[in-house]
Amino acid sequence: MPTSGRRFLGRLPLPEYRYLADALRAETLGGVLLLVAAVLALVWANTPLSHSYETVRDFHVGPESLGLHLSVEHWAADGLLAVFFFVAGAELKRELVAGDLRDPRAALLPVVAAACGMIAPALVYTLVNTVGGGDLGGWAVPTATDIAFALAVLAVLGTALPSPLRAFLLTLAVVDDLFAILIIAVFFTSDLNFMALGGAVAGLAVFWFLLRRLRVRGWYVYVPLALVIWGLMYNSGVHATIAGVAMGLMLRCHREEGEEASPGERVEHLVRPFSAGLAVPLFALFSAGVAVGGDALADIFTRPETLGVVLGLVVGKAVGVFGGTWLTARFTRASLSDELAWSDLFAVSVLAGIGFTVSLLIGELAFTGDPRLTDEVKAAVLVGSLLAVLLATVLLRLRNRVYVRLLAEEERDEDRDGVPDVYQQDDPAHHQRLADSYEKRADEHRARAREREDPGASDA
Repeated sequence: MPTSGRRFLGRLPLPEYRYLADALRAETLGGVLLLVAAVLALVWANTPLSHSYETVRDFHVGPESLGLHLSVEHWAADGLLAVFFFVAGAELKRELVAGDLRDPRAALLPVVAAACGMIAPALVYTLVNTVGGGDLGGWAVPTATDIAFALAVLAVLGTALPSPLRAFLLTLAVVDDLFAILIIAVFFTSDLNFMALGGAVAGLAVFWFLLRRLRVRGWYVYVPLALVIWGLMYNSGVHATIAGVAMGLMLRCHREEGEEASPGERVEHLVRPFSAGLAVPLFALFSAGVAVGGDALADIFTRPETLGVVLGLVVGKAVGVFGGTWLTARFTRASLSDELAWSDLFAVSVLAGIGFTVSLLIGELAFTGDPRLTDEVKAAVLVGSLLAVLLATVLLRLRNRVYVRLLAEEERDEDRDGVPDVYQQDDPAHHQRLADSYEKRADEHRARAREREDPGASDA
């Protein structure tokens, strides 16, 4: 492997470091709520109260004249997840204009890793179902990574994963979301209603014109317009979450002179808590409630569709993400940061096998005509994600001492100016502050030494 050239997974620029810290805090909290909602759904659906769960989930509400008389489950999957995909679109736009994806050379690694991390699980699922005679329609179920779930696992474990690896996982998930969006748009679009689709496109054009040309501000303008666009997109036959992505991509995410934050950053900051704290957990609550008795768990490992999902998440994701990363390093001039080992990349690749939000959504879309198989595939997503968590936990724990040391080095701020020292190595003022601090400490220690040598000197 080449020893010269660009290194990947090295130290992040300071603005990216701070953005990453803020984003991870929100995603981690949302992931914890997601875990709680998933556990609550499983408990609710596997107790004598399961009938009430089904009653609430299948309750229909909404104006039938507008084609929006939907079940609570569908409102969660088609409505609330549009907010999640709106945030995903804003994240993708920011990565394209200000993050790693703006530089084609830097973007190569997460793009290749994400692409391979989706191709390999699809191939694993296809192989298992070809050999076992299963339904090939679920090939896309194990292809998506749930970043909130993955980061929540890290938070619960207390793993001090260094920021470059966290940034890699976050960027990987953003690209992964883009590919998942394309899969949903291309492969899971029903018969098109071109009149409704034309209305949605016109609404998006108005949204862009108000936002980018007239610079109109005010949620009271955009929220009603967004609801109209969403309703038209839903009735067009294209999955309604695509409307959220499209609006997120229209946000301006570069800062102009005098701006502390771009409009995209401000909107993302406002909407992310609603997405992570309410929209995604409610989706999990009404999607993860499947029966997981002994017979159901046994079927997961014997039925080709469900076995393909489990192996796709646990084996396909790890092999795909790690293989894509290694191939990028092998055939380009990029090399791994000296502070990290390939075992770190493999652990993160295993962690990418946690598929939840988008995997559950695709599972519903892939097997709409077979409710029992839909539930079994959802259970397979849960089991595969759990196995990925357990395996990643073992791998990450083996390197945790190294992670703690690296994270402490990243966050050390000896001159107490709010900026980590690693970002000020070329700043003379930083070294002068450190020198002054060391001299002050040295004087204090000399005074203490004199007191010990001559205790009466201090009394005199």
